[in-house]
Amino acid sequence: MLFLTRLSHVAFDALIRSGIRATNSAKTDMCKELKCRILKLGIANAGPAKQSGDRVQVSAWKEFLSTAVSVLKQGNVVAVPTDTVYGLACLAQNSEAIQRIYETKGRNGNKPLAICVGAVEDIYKYCKVTVPDQLLRDLLPGPVTLVLERSDELNKDLNPFTQLVGVRIPDHAFMQVLAQKCEEPLALTSANISSQASTLTVDEFRDLLPQLALVIDGGPIGDVMSPECRLGSTVINLSTPGQYSIIRPGCALTATVEILENKYSLLETPDH
Repeated sequence: MLFLTRLSHVAFDALIRSGIRATNSAKTDMCKELKCRILKLGIANAGPAKQSGDRVQVSAWKEFLSTAVSVLKQGNVVAVPTDTVYGLACLAQNSEAIQRIYETKGRNGNKPLAICVGAVEDIYKYCKVTVPDQLLRDLLPGPVTLVLERSDELNKDLNPFTQLVGVRIPDHAFMQVLAQKCEEPLALTSANISSQASTLTVDEFRDLLPQLALVIDGGPIGDVMSPECRLGSTVINLSTPGQYSIIRPGCALTATVEILENKYSLLETPDH
């Protein structure tokens, strides 16, 4: 059973920093002990990828992106903001990192992990796509996970019990650029201990900090008082041509179903 040390609010507050360098020795000692860095994205920089100032954002994130890519390529688990909830990410092609992410969450090994890519074009390398390209672009980037048949390019140690894989492109500029700079998919799951509620702030998953190498703090995601904001992405199975099934309703079900049925005439089938 995974043992997770619970940090007090005082100890956690000592971890929050505006940059990599600490201005207080207690903060430095704490972060050395946890081997975890917390990088705080500016409020103006965190948000959807469709903002007009994306180039300015990416320039401001240069050091953060470089640090995150380096930490991920060393096989570590990183906490990241998405367009729905906070997530835990590692390189999907790194089998040891995949095992580490399961251990961090205390997650059942039979529960699959989704992958995150930076652009629709990347989906074709890791998945066998049987739906129109425009359908992918109508739903992604966005708060939707599309389940497709996996290709042989995807690490066989990722979800070895199924031929399917969920793929995400969060509507979050930092996550898209991070996936692109890693040049391979990220395995992605929610940043919480398994079976507990999804998290919308870094403070809410402070119990996981001792297990993480890096946290990208993008500030609160949505309304922390709203249960609807914790629903996570809508998960849709598109592996059968002409059909879809709902695996998880999530936060975008109505809009997603409208596109699938009204624009592409897909028929809903029960999820098994």
